[in-house]
Amino acid sequence: MSSPEKLAASVLVSGFDGTIAPDWLRRKVADGLGGVILFGRNVVDDEQVAALSAQLRAERPGVLIGIDEEGGDVTRLDVATGSFIPGPLALGAADDVELTASVAASLGERLAACGVTINFAPCADLTLAAEDPSIGVRAFGSDPVKASPHVAAYITGMQKYGVAASAKHFPGHGAATDDSHHALPVLPRTEAELHEIELVTFKAAIAAGVRAVMTGHLVVPAWGELPATLNPKALTDVLRGELGFTGAVITDALDMGAIAGELGKTEGVGRASVRALIAGADALCLGGVSFDDDDLNRIAAVIAAAVESGELPLERLAEASERVAALGAPPVSTPISPVDYRLGLEAARKALRIQGSPKLEGPPLVIDIETEPIIAAGPMPWGLGSQLTELVPGTRAVKVGADGIATAIEAVHGARDLVVVTREAHRHPEVREFLGWLRESSVDYIRVETGAPGPDTEGPRIDTFSGSYVSLRAAAEYLA
Repeated sequence: MSSPEKLAASVLVSGFDGTIAPDWLRRKVADGLGGVILFGRNVVDDEQVAALSAQLRAERPGVLIGIDEEGGDVTRLDVATGSFIPGPLALGAADDVELTASVAASLGERLAACGVTINFAPCADLTLAAEDPSIGVRAFGSDPVKASPHVAAYITGMQKYGVAASAKHFPGHGAATDDSHHALPVLPRTEAELHEIELVTFKAAIAAGVRAVMTGHLVVPAWGELPATLNPKALTDVLRGELGFTGAVITDALDMGAIAGELGKTEGVGRASVRALIAGADALCLGGVSFDDDDLNRIAAVIAAAVESGELPLERLAEASERVAALGAPPVSTPISPVDYRLGLEAARKALRIQGSPKLEGPPLVIDIETEPIIAAGPMPWGLGSQLTELVPGTRAVKVGADGIATAIEAVHGARDLVVVTREAHRHPEVREFLGWLRESSVDYIRVETGAPGPDTEGPRIDTFSGSYVSLRAAAEYLA
């Protein structure tokens, strides 16, 4: 059995800066670092990601290479253009399980060509609370019975090309109303309610053969005061015991505010790493911020010290190391191909929900109200203005933030065909006020909602359920 220091390094999965592997990271991989996580900051295009993966694999063939490529609003490969596939909520709205499997397979094939070994997707969460700040369009829906076949189909499609899927965020974020990037959410469920609602989709993921499950940083009071990531009741008793999961348990990023908290990037993450391993986690994600050689050394030292003191059994650490190593198996060898938008557009068109008669009589004024994306998504191209400008000559486009409503009101005056594009308008008071002003002023307009639809149902309206490139394109084509 390897030393505690070596084993500690082998369960760390770290983010980094740059589009080529820095020297320190290459040394770390060669010495047994468990893996790396790729973010938008690491991506130029598919060819560059494939070269980066090959560079890392040249240091050690079995290194885990992970990515958060959910499609839709959460994309890393298409961070510069918008995703080539719609997100899960749109796939759930299309409600074609075979189509979901095909879309996931197309993504899996692309990831395999890029050398990625595990995709931290799909979300097995449910979209349950209108004020939820972290899931929304990332889930397949709100009904666990309807969402579960799509979760399973996504996993089957993704794993077709040897890229491991990871169902997340166990036991499910959708009913929580805090963002774990900043605070520790509470999931107000009894154990019976969990089995009736949140855990249904995770059971479907396990039945579909998902190779990994990612934990959520949230407290279930019925399981005690510890968040699921650090909670033996959640990971050992429920996930492994009651649900029978035998694959790898991966933590959500331990540097997030819900876990590291005031202790910070090294001390907080180090202690959280020990507690997560004791609880039953295997791979420890360190990714939202960039880590370096010294950071990883300090975190590994905390884990090794816990073994030496007897707090963390060496056998538990060795078991975790084996499970992480299994996720580094190279995917099916697949050539890089030009990105094909046809399947994504088919799915995006099928997902559109049309209310009223949203048709243009002439070139429109498009007002894209660009609100802050969720942290998991980050900034990416968004909006309908550029799409309709291309498809309908004479289109005028205005893009404003939620604090630019005065500009939007000024632009409306004299407009004949008006299209207002929003992203979860119900969560942004300024946007709701602008829509209210339009109604009170009897201004005719077409609403295009790209997020999780809220309680308002005014029309004419198009819901895309995704802010992906293909979802916006489908809406533009419909209007044109």
